Amino acid sequence: MTLRIALLGLGEAGSAIGRDLVAAGADVRGYDPRVPSVAGVAARADEADAVRDAELVLSANSSHDALTALTRALPGLRPGTVFADLNTAAPGVKVALAEAAGPDVEVVDVALMSPVPGKGLRTPMLVSGPAAQRYADLLGPLGAEVTVQPGPVGEAISRKLLRSVFYKGLAAAVVEALAAGDAAGCGDWLRGNISAELAGFDDATIDRLVDGTHRHARRRADEMAAATEQLTELGVRPRVAAAARDLLTELRDAQEGTA
Repeated sequence: MTLRIALLGLGEAGSAIGRDLVAAGADVRGYDPRVPSVAGVAARADEADAVRDAELVLSANSSHDALTALTRALPGLRPGTVFADLNTAAPGVKVALAEAAGPDVEVVDVALMSPVPGKGLRTPMLVSGPAAQRYADLLGPLGAEVTVQPGPVGEAISRKLLRSVFYKGLAAAVVEALAAGDAAGCGDWLRGNISAELAGFDDATIDRLVDGTHRHARRRADEMAAATEQLTELGVRPRVAAAARDLLTELRDAQEGTA
């Protein structure tokens, strides 16, 4: 039997996933107040209209609109419908969605683990909540890459966001460092240095980073204070450098009992 799927949100991510679902043979209907239509996706009048005959709902709008989309869809949701939230929102928002949906709607927390453009439905998904396995069973045969994460709604997105602290923080540090390197006239040298350092990362590197940060907090706090001053002199706002300085200063003070 053809799977009936409602798609709430037809932006960059939603439209890419929607096109792949249609190509995989799903019966897809959707609604987005800002995007009138996507090829192959039947346009519906509003959220409640989009979900009224769906077995699975994919909410792919934004973290700010997630609860609104669910609330507007509720009058059309049938008992037993799986409502999957694909937005990158705080775990508390995912929990609030499950609470707002009530006991008859099975809310699933879906964390998209890489950018959707270029991957569409094959974007790796980490999924949690009581209906996570059902979600995997519904979308897996259509080509979705779904990993079930044991735990309640909020567990999947929690893991993604924890990873984001590292990955997006690393990206911010690289952007800031290269901007300063270019301003200092050594951007190419710094780019090569960063590349070589990242290529050698392994579990032992992580242990050294953590241990060294605590063991040498005093010296490194002074080093990052100097780096912060240098960036300011170069005309580059030291957001990441200053944050590293402040963290190291707190660790130093805690070790010395001066916090």
